[in-house]
Amino acid sequence: QVRVVASGGGLVQSGDSLRLSCSASGRQIKVFGAGWYRQTPDNLRESLANITSRGWTKYAESVKGRFTISRDDALNTIYLHMTNLKPDDTAVYMCTADVAQEWEPVPTGYWGQGTQVTVSS
Repeated sequence: QVRVVASGGGLVQSGDSLRLSCSASGRQIKVFGAGWYRQTPDNLRESLANITSRGWTKYAESVKGRFTISRDDALNTIYLHMTNLKPDDTAVYMCTADVAQEWEPVPTGYWGQGTQVTVSS
């Protein structure tokens, strides 16, 4: 059974930094592509950043230069390092990861549960 868990959210002040983690667990797994999304209080879902299995990254314009996505394949974990946070960044942050167990020919997409990030002014 593969499980993907997002963590690291919290209450911070404007200008602060925060690092979110997206950890995959299960027997003999490999994480391929992954990404971070957020859902605002207005229920708008926004794709923030993606990373391929080779480490190529892509960012939404709204976070480019402030957010960095990275991965640690030894830990099966994807990170989102957020800097210079603003009140508009307040949202539920979710991750998605394409994960395959050793015997699976193709990966399956999994969503981690959301982690709340609240930025006060």
